[in-house]
Amino acid sequence: MKTVKILVVEDEAIVALQIREKLENLGHSVCGICASGEEALTAIESALPDLVLMDVKLQGKLDGIETADQIHTMYDIPVIYMTAHSEDSLIARAKESEPYGYLLKPVALKELQITLEIALYKHKMDKEKAQLTKKLQDALDRVKQLSGLIPICAYCKKIRDDKGYWEDVASYISQHSEAMFTHGICPDCVKKVRQEFDEFVKRENSEDSIMSRNEKTETDNANSV
Repeated sequence: MKTVKILVVEDEAIVALQIREKLENLGHSVCGICASGEEALTAIESALPDLVLMDVKLQGKLDGIETADQIHTMYDIPVIYMTAHSEDSLIARAKESEPYGYLLKPVALKELQITLEIALYKHKMDKEKAQLTKKLQDALDRVKQLSGLIPICAYCKKIRDDKGYWEDVASYISQHSEAMFTHGICPDCVKKVRQEFDEFVKRENSEDSIMSRNEKTETDNANSV
């Protein structure tokens, strides 16, 4: 397990020092010890710990649960609660704030190690899940889907939009989806174009032939005069 920066929030100095010693024995760095929630919120801005060990009952106006709520909202840093109390009402409040662990004092070294590992792993997974969810939501926001009945002209194949305007199919689909168009000619249209071209060439040749005969007739008449 890599070295982790941990902020200890504990209002009993002796207990705080004992926890600090255990954390350092596990190879972690204690970036600060605070005795109140207000002090912790001030210290966290400069210390930027990876995790906070939070005593549930603290000196000052903010208790540990209220402080943890603010830390989660402002910094998204995982919090593990520590307490010598196990009242149901206290545990219920603590659960509502969704901590990453819950330790009973006095904190045993092995229990501390396991709780830290689980908390850090869970927080890593939560961050990855949040990032993935955001990417998926961004992708969904970019996707525009066509659905329902689309009014299309039976002759010119234009589509009527929701404002009553008629647009060509390519323009309508481009505006209402992420589709992009490349252009080509299908086999049926190739045959049709070739047929029209051949007819055009025949017609042009026929007109040229008629003009040539007329010009020849005019020339012959002029020579006979």
